[in-house]
Amino acid sequence: MRLGTTCGAALVGALMAAGAVGAAPKYDPGASDSEILIGITAPLSGPASAYGVACQAHDAYFRMINEEKGGVNGRKLKLLCEDDGFSPPRAIEQTRKLVESSGVLFMYNSLGTSTNSAVQPYLISMEVPQLLLNSGASKWLDPAANPWQTSSIPQNRTEAEIFARHILATKPGAKVAVLQQSDDYGKDYVAGLKLGFGDAYGKIVVAHETFELSDPTVDSQMLKIASSGADVVVLGALAKHAAQAIRKMGEIQGFKPQIYLGWASSGIDSVLVPAGVAASTGIISTAVIKHPDDPAWANDAGVKTYRAFMDKYFPAGVKSSISNVYAYATDEVLVDILTRAGDDLTRANINKMARQTDVQPSMYIDGVRFTISTEDLDPIKAFQLIQFDGAKWNQIGEPFRKK
Repeated sequence: MRLGTTCGAALVGALMAAGAVGAAPKYDPGASDSEILIGITAPLSGPASAYGVACQAHDAYFRMINEEKGGVNGRKLKLLCEDDGFSPPRAIEQTRKLVESSGVLFMYNSLGTSTNSAVQPYLISMEVPQLLLNSGASKWLDPAANPWQTSSIPQNRTEAEIFARHILATKPGAKVAVLQQSDDYGKDYVAGLKLGFGDAYGKIVVAHETFELSDPTVDSQMLKIASSGADVVVLGALAKHAAQAIRKMGEIQGFKPQIYLGWASSGIDSVLVPAGVAASTGIISTAVIKHPDDPAWANDAGVKTYRAFMDKYFPAGVKSSISNVYAYATDEVLVDILTRAGDDLTRANINKMARQTDVQPSMYIDGVRFTISTEDLDPIKAFQLIQFDGAKWNQIGEPFRKK
């Protein structure tokens, strides 16, 4: 029997109402009809304070999303940033404050392997996502050990392996010295070099010096490296000590090795200029992002949009800062995750969406994607080698891909 128009309309309306009830928003602490509360700890002070600018960059991006897009799915993004001083105990204290007192939905893009490692057990116990954390340590790639963790940046071990492959290809017979930060960051560089050099590692590496983040300088280590006969130096060091090492090598008469520098320390404004442009010229690093001051990207749509964003929302920020560019790119990934989460703003669903991500951030070099799956938590699988010419970074050859 055919339903009459009135009855049919009533049935459709009832079904729609039932569907609307079934699709009611789901919220955990930190989410509501109007707002998503996001927490981050950052080194606003301490030995890694050069990277603390990311808080301002994230906040600027969220303001842009709120003003121009009305937020994500109609909800404004609000960032709460606390200073952890790059200290693990301080990171624990501030993370607990953000979760228990401020009630954030998730922790986002906090910097550092040691600090993120310190808060990991607590966040797992609370079932709070540690989303897109800012650490390239290989430890984050184990899905079973990291049920609530996802990383956002290239893996240090893979970068060092690529350095080794490039050294073998371009400088046969090289004598390599390594400056290693005495933590997981530095250890991953040594592990990567061992992967790249293989059984020849012990013959190729003629000097291996370490330092603590608390060390005031690395001058003594660089003097030992200079006396080793090395003609290649790999720096597994963050910004402050990387700049010191480059500057010291430039001061040692007759010592002009080929320097390989981790991408995290490749900021022109934060590392190379303080180290001295002359000493920095010729350094090789890797890139995943487009450098906004590179003429090669002058007409790129993504770079133009980024520069316009900085002019409007973060005019005091340095456009060429690697921290600002990575913050912008990672925020694009976050917005993609939150958009796909829809009205299910539970921590479990946010975590699920983060572990099913495939996106091309507009400031990533063409051909480099951000890809995470439940089984593979390594977000970056291609690296572009670059070399500093005294003013800008230039690409070298085709991207190296993870084996």
